[in-house]
Amino acid sequence: MKETIILCLIFFHVGVFGQQVEPEVENEFIGSWSLASITNIYENGSKVEPYGQNPDGLLIFDADGNYATQLLKKNRPLIASGNKNTSTAEENAAIVKGFNAHYGRYSVDPSTGIMAFNILHASFPNWENKIQKRAFSCLNGVLTYKVTNTTQGGML
Repeated sequence: MKETIILCLIFFHVGVFGQQVEPEVENEFIGSWSLASITNIYENGSKVEPYGQNPDGLLIFDADGNYATQLLKKNRPLIASGNKNTSTAEENAAIVKGFNAHYGRYSVDPSTGIMAFNILHASFPNWENKIQKRAFSCLNGVLTYKVTNTTQGGML
């Protein structure tokens, strides 16, 4: 497993990107990455950790250009009934706000330092069938990228 992935989430609008994965960059990404942190940084400079101080998550890239990711807040409350079909509105809200997942295709442009996620399906349905580009760096086994359109608001 790769060492870490650090997400720095910034709230503003960006366009789309879609080049093929370059072979030398592709090899750098392929595999499983574990999540280290997520911080939303808003235009006014305020910072929020939407999944708490120690979020958990996994990001997987394969050699065919597919990716999948899951991000979650640790210690989410259990559903009292033990049945998600009878959970309360409060329990459902905690689940939705404490989890994010999506998958689809990815591409990387090493000349600009931009990766693109072509999101096929997502737990946040507003992201489905959208392309999001993200500035990235990968140094010493640590992948860092910026999400410019978070699930807490923004427009594609």
